[in-house]
Amino acid sequence: MLLAASEGGGFHAPGLEEFYPPAVLFAGTPFELNRIMIIRILVSLLLVLLFVWLLRNPKLVPGRGQSIAEMVLDFVRKGIAYDMLGKKDGDRFFPLIAVIFLSVFALNITGIIPFLNISSNANIGMPLVMALVAYVVMIGAGIKAQGGGQYLKSQLFPAGVPKAMYLLVTPIEAVSTFIARPLSLTLRLTFNMLVGHLLLVLCFAATQYFIVELGGAWAAFGALTFIGGFAFTLFEILVAILQAYIFALLTAAYIQLSVSQDH
Repeated sequence: MLLAASEGGGFHAPGLEEFYPPAVLFAGTPFELNRIMIIRILVSLLLVLLFVWLLRNPKLVPGRGQSIAEMVLDFVRKGIAYDMLGKKDGDRFFPLIAVIFLSVFALNITGIIPFLNISSNANIGMPLVMALVAYVVMIGAGIKAQGGGQYLKSQLFPAGVPKAMYLLVTPIEAVSTFIARPLSLTLRLTFNMLVGHLLLVLCFAATQYFIVELGGAWAAFGALTFIGGFAFTLFEILVAILQAYIFALLTAAYIQLSVSQDH
């Protein structure tokens, strides 16, 4: 965990500089990598290799590894894709929804893994990329299902609304559909992981400050901040799962709203 104790012995709370670390490899080139970028690459490779290994030899009666992989994928398929899109469209968009769920969770959980200690989703870049992918698929699915003109009509001019009300409703629908949806996906994930990381750094940096820097009677306060950091760590596990679920669920919901003519 990055520490917030200064060299002079004072204490400084963590700030946004946590999410903009210096370059580690290829500094000054277009391929520059910092700590967060390296974590993203490692997590992506690990996720691919893990599922290749778990499903390397699928059997009719699955072993433990295959059972775990199938359980996770079955949860995404039935609990998110089928529930939001039905079986037909659920099967069509299941690969995207599964990749989003697994990627968000894997990149979230690095926030509590020793020596990594930060979620790269706390930096807006990765959530924005995933939100834009969901956004493009949402619009593409709607156009494919309804045609371009009918898709725009269904999104901007909802059925059952008096024509005079379209002056008010259509701008709201335009902002809601084409601006608020990708922004909500991006900002919800980013801010949840950002705040969680700052709280963890604050608790454990305060623990070090009270116990190592001050010592004596101040160690009791260090014990309290350590307990708080441990509690927040457990909470971050829940948040990592919940945010992956919400991101995947909203992606499926937005696709459903696009392919449905009445929403």
